[in-house]
Amino acid sequence: MAEIHTWAGVALPVPLIVSLLGPRGSRLRRDIRTVNLWTAGELRWLRSLGRERIDVPDKFNPGQKLNALFIGGAIVVMLATGSILKWYRFFPLDWRTGATFVHDVLALGVFVVVTGHVAFALTHPEALRSMFTGWVTEPWARRHASGWLDEERSATDVLPTSDQRSDRSPPA
Repeated sequence: MAEIHTWAGVALPVPLIVSLLGPRGSRLRRDIRTVNLWTAGELRWLRSLGRERIDVPDKFNPGQKLNALFIGGAIVVMLATGSILKWYRFFPLDWRTGATFVHDVLALGVFVVVTGHVAFALTHPEALRSMFTGWVTEPWARRHASGWLDEERSATDVLPTSDQRSDRSPPA
């Protein structure tokens, strides 16, 4: 089990790297740039701890951006601390002690965040369905990601009707 844990951790960034370099990498790179751009309204939302309602200007809401940044950072830190724990003889004792603490605390944080997102998804059926099917209805997109919907409409010559599905849905 320990070996599976180790090599699964080492392999964790591989799908992301392959996706970035693959044929649709430009869309993923665009999404990563979007996650890194925060409007003044999104920063206000962040300072209010999510209590302030804002119009979402693009594909991702501030909570999704924050989650993406947290998970991206967690992958890097977990890989680094896990490497120190696995190949410990190359590192001083202080580093190994710190790596153990950081790895365990961050693993707990990731567990809490993932559990919270699963619970949230289960209470929002259309968002959950979009994760499995890859589409959302136009009314849902208008309510939750109007900026993204406008961007998608301007990228196509034909405006979809309200009952058509969008095949490039924002993550829920």
